[in-house]
Amino acid sequence: MGKLRPGPHPLWNLLLLMWTLLSCSLGGSAQGPGEWTLWGSWSPCSSSCGRGLSVRSRRCIRFPREELCWGNTHEYRLCQLPDCPPGAMLFRDLQCALYNGYPVLGSQKTYQWVPFYGAPNQCDLNCLAVGHAFYHSFGRVLDGTPCSPRSQGLCVAGRCLSAGCDGLMGSDARKDHCGRCGGANDSCLSVQRVFRDAGAFAGYWNVTLIPEGARHIRASHRSRNHLALMMSDGSYLLNGNWEVSPPGTYEAAGTHVIYTRATGLEETLHAAGPTSQDLLLQVLLQEPNPGIEFEFWLPRERYGPFQEQTQALDWSLRQPQPRGVKPQPPETPAVPAAISPQTLTPSPDPCPPCPDTRGRAHRLLHYCSSDFGISRAHLG
Repeated sequence: MGKLRPGPHPLWNLLLLMWTLLSCSLGGSAQGPGEWTLWGSWSPCSSSCGRGLSVRSRRCIRFPREELCWGNTHEYRLCQLPDCPPGAMLFRDLQCALYNGYPVLGSQKTYQWVPFYGAPNQCDLNCLAVGHAFYHSFGRVLDGTPCSPRSQGLCVAGRCLSAGCDGLMGSDARKDHCGRCGGANDSCLSVQRVFRDAGAFAGYWNVTLIPEGARHIRASHRSRNHLALMMSDGSYLLNGNWEVSPPGTYEAAGTHVIYTRATGLEETLHAAGPTSQDLLLQVLLQEPNPGIEFEFWLPRERYGPFQEQTQALDWSLRQPQPRGVKPQPPETPAVPAAISPQTLTPSPDPCPPCPDTRGRAHRLLHYCSSDFGISRAHLG
């Protein structure tokens, strides 16, 4: 008599039954995406100086009938190193120079190569033959190569990508008005107003105090008047001392102030912030004020001290409005203070007696040939 062979283990039968039922319910189709492994560690920076890339990777684990994992196998982030020394060869130049003295184009003739930026794909290694009127593409540039000399983007897998505020290449993450990466503008408040006070005479008039920590500062108007910006020490950054500053970018208070003045009488002032000190926005009136729009964003914890400062100066600034709400003019516009320039040559023309001052924040300055004085509304 033959021996009985042991049957399969009951657990295997159960697993086989479950597999059959699952396959029948899916109709033999794919079973969905696989699963990613954890991200690996970041690689060293691709460059030894300047900007470069660091990369990390992961693997997709799936069964034979499962779909591929959703997402990317590689992730790139920007790494910023100290600037390269003067005279250092640029990364793209170095890649072109690797083909110097080697025959190309199916002949034995050799060439010297330099980068060519006029080709359609800026992430191809397009090199111009020195002394000749043609260029050759040697394939893709290495990852981390700048897309062009003045571009902030870097080439990644043949594509020109920029970094988000999270440092990841190709990321859509942006800082909100409060300076938080990917935020929703909920940790700061917006101060907005249209300054419409006309002023009683030509000269410098206060528009608003811009406190330390302000972000996304803007001011604009259309007239022959000029915006002026005073530092916390009383010196002027823009249009002070009756001198008109040229348009351009000015560095002060820990930020860059972009000042523009168009031929159509439009004048604007922008600064990303955050400011490292208090600033005073003024207007140098030469004609009636048609209105000055200004806006800036403050951290919530700084808005209370800002209100106290403006109340001490007797300026009634409106409450901040949520984004998208059109600001309404104040019911009773405040009379701003007039601040004289530091140095001024009095006019020899006769003028009426100087008016009396009317409070700390409303001290009016009147210059005459006989009596000349300076009054300043202090910021403290």
